Amino acid sequence: MSHRKIYITQQDHQRLTLMLDEALAGKHRDAAFLKELARELGNAEVVDPKSVPADVVTMNSRVVVKDVENGENSEYTLVFPEQADVAQGRLSVVSPIGTAILGYTKGSTITWQTPGGPRQIKIESIPYQPEAAGDYHL
Repeated sequence: MSHRKIYITQQDHQRLTLMLDEALAGKHRDAAFLKELARELGNAEVVDPKSVPADVVTMNSRVVVKDVENGENSEYTLVFPEQADVAQGRLSVVSPIGTAILGYTKGSTITWQTPGGPRQIKIESIPYQPEAAGDYHL
């Protein structure tokens, strides 16, 4: 995965770090993805929620991504694991795509490894970002 600069709000960084500490302390079934998320957080620039750019994927953002290979668009809301619900498009941040898009900006193309080989998605748009909407409590 290419390591460009990603942005994480202070609140998201705190909550994600706490979640990772708890999950990695036990035997978590998503341990490999958790470690990848921990690596991403380590490389992230932590910013004040009020100053995060509006084109950055933050927790609880609604994001439209395009599968570069087949051109299909999907829309997800990036959530904490306990709120995940694939049927409602609520994507866990510890899922491979969730970890891949967190902190990246609109227009970014992200490559990540899947059991079937590398996949690429492009962040097409961010119809909703809590910070841009002034929703700092999410």
